[in-house]
Amino acid sequence: MRRSPIRFADIPPDFINALLSAEDDNFAHHYGVDLSSLMRAATQLLKSGQIQTGGSTITMQVAKNYFLTSERSFSRKINEILLALQIERELTKDEILELYVNKIYLGNRAYGIEAAAQVYYGKSIRDLTLGQMAMIAGLPKAPSRFNPLVNPERSKERRDWILGRMYRLGKIDEARYRAALNEPIDASYHVPSPEISAPYVAEMARAEMVGRYGSDAYTEGFHVTTTVPSQMQEAANRAVQQGLITYDQRHGYRGPETRLPGMTMETWRQELAKQKNIGGLEPAIVTQVTKSGIMVLTRSGQEEAVAWDSMKWARPFLNTNSLGPRPQQPADVVQIGDLIRVQRLEDGSLAFRQVPAAQSALVSLNPYNGAILALVGGFSFEQSNYNRATQAKRQPGSSFKPFIYAAALDRGYTAATLVNDAPIVFYEAGMESAWRPKNDNNTFLGPIRLREALYKSRNLVSIRLLQSIGIDYTLDYISKFGLNRQDLPRNLSLALGTANLTPLEIAGGWTAFANGGYRIQPYLIERIDSRFGEPLFIANPPTVPGTDRTPAVEEEQDPEGSGLMPASTSSLTPVPPQPVEAERIIDARTAYIMTSMLQDVIKKGTGRRALAMGRDDIAGKTGTTNESKDSWFTGYNADYLTTVWVGFDQPESLGRHEFGGTVALPIWMDYMGAVLKDKPSHLPPEPEGLLTLRVDPLSGRTAPPGTPGAYFELFKNEDSPPPMSELDQNGYVPGSPLPADDAAPIDLF
Repeated sequence: MRRSPIRFADIPPDFINALLSAEDDNFAHHYGVDLSSLMRAATQLLKSGQIQTGGSTITMQVAKNYFLTSERSFSRKINEILLALQIERELTKDEILELYVNKIYLGNRAYGIEAAAQVYYGKSIRDLTLGQMAMIAGLPKAPSRFNPLVNPERSKERRDWILGRMYRLGKIDEARYRAALNEPIDASYHVPSPEISAPYVAEMARAEMVGRYGSDAYTEGFHVTTTVPSQMQEAANRAVQQGLITYDQRHGYRGPETRLPGMTMETWRQELAKQKNIGGLEPAIVTQVTKSGIMVLTRSGQEEAVAWDSMKWARPFLNTNSLGPRPQQPADVVQIGDLIRVQRLEDGSLAFRQVPAAQSALVSLNPYNGAILALVGGFSFEQSNYNRATQAKRQPGSSFKPFIYAAALDRGYTAATLVNDAPIVFYEAGMESAWRPKNDNNTFLGPIRLREALYKSRNLVSIRLLQSIGIDYTLDYISKFGLNRQDLPRNLSLALGTANLTPLEIAGGWTAFANGGYRIQPYLIERIDSRFGEPLFIANPPTVPGTDRTPAVEEEQDPEGSGLMPASTSSLTPVPPQPVEAERIIDARTAYIMTSMLQDVIKKGTGRRALAMGRDDIAGKTGTTNESKDSWFTGYNADYLTTVWVGFDQPESLGRHEFGGTVALPIWMDYMGAVLKDKPSHLPPEPEGLLTLRVDPLSGRTAPPGTPGAYFELFKNEDSPPPMSELDQNGYVPGSPLPADDAAPIDLF
């Protein structure tokens, strides 16, 4: 929907004369109702039993457009007349005309004369010729029938009739009349392509606007400014699409979308016209197959070459874990008449592709106030408008573990605490067999530090932690991150990430680690202005105290998704509201220690692939669920927090060798590498109340210099371990409880 309001003073007199000549030439003299027109309509009603022409004045049309439905009934007409009389008493003729020209629908999703001028001629109504103004003045009667793009001959007849009326009414002289009649029909579609594709963002904005304003969201010409900068959204689009294509190619070619052999070029062109681009992948039909490549017919109607080098990946798909033999020539991959997909590269050449079967979602947030900086809900909105970033509840796997570890750190555990990574068995009454959780590689490391257990993603350590600190305490603790307690299982499987959560929920919860321990609420709409540039809403999200990290808003986005508009469209700059402080939910020291531990996931653990980015300020965690049905990576520095999910809409394995570090992490790296390019290293600041101590690797106690294998660790002041000198001969601190017997079975619930 396009709407560009215009004030009466800016409407050219020629257009007013054209409009009144076409719609209501007695407008200046009646009081809202034209009796002669009503009598004509009444006569038609008596003769035919139906209302054929409405007999409506412009004032009556304003009454209908703003207050009534389009129902053609006698009672509605009476209401229309009464409202028109009241409007004439309250408003001037100029005000009535201004309301009318800004509300009327003029085809091609254009509401109002200024929007129509831009759509059909690419310029303001003030810059149109007389003939062009008459063309637009002819649209209100029947926007489809007299549309110059669809029915140029009918629109010319309507235009010429209006010009004739203007001449007979003395609004133009004969010379101008003749000149306008000779103007060519030069209307064309002038709506610019969106600066950046952000359909999932646009749909979210549309839905929120409808929630706020109801049907007025479609008709009132609101200007909506989102929090999403175009360059970050573009990087997110590219990362998700390329990441899915790369994963998809690892698992082979599933064959053409359809086969159309033995058809003429014209028939193929007709078939291509029925197809649409999906995620930047164009449909094409194979017309020739040679040893050096193939020729394809594209939707442009031209034949173009696809090089053999771009086809060599296309081993036949057998199943998720198996591929057929490598192709030796193009004929091993395609046949003439195959409908395939190609990708146009930066140099203009075409590469052989297929639409990925897997899907992905990416969410990037400002961790200090929750502004959504980029969001992708799938490979292609044209393929599916299901927004996986906000609607797909999936198990986060090990990317959920930081919530468990943070709960333990605030329960007296430290990053140096030793927990036994050893087999454990759980029994539940009524179960046919015991639950025997295991690590992903089915190995056990014995007593292990929490820090090491996190970066090595040891499942049994997470379970023991949760068992020790208690499920009810943990559920209460994690709920503070903005996660719905009803989505969190009330059993020990919670430690393995079996909750069902959306990528946006995971990203929102993780921001507390990046921002020093505060809860924020993700938000999308930064500002709403009226059609005249008057501010109606300015976001004032809870923000981390002491920060001035407003989102980098550079564009204004139409909630209908028609494109991005400059934020300068708004003519007024109101005083920003007083900031609202975000709620602290965890100790700042806990957040800092978690960041330090999550940095080791990158340096030493399952996220080592990200070392290729060459940065020392990123922290994050992979996540992979049972049978690799879900792949996750969430990570951040002090400026941006981003979550990536990859999986199938109907859960199935991504492959036995696919994990969070092989599928989701490369997408995260592609995106974060782009947005952090040339930016200096930036980590959250260290809060007060922390100590760095040398620790003995065997006992977990502070150690003197020279202790073999000693390492340095971060501690809260009150949680620093005692020195080794306080250990008794059995290795325990006198008076402390002995460790629980790990071999003893416990109830799962």
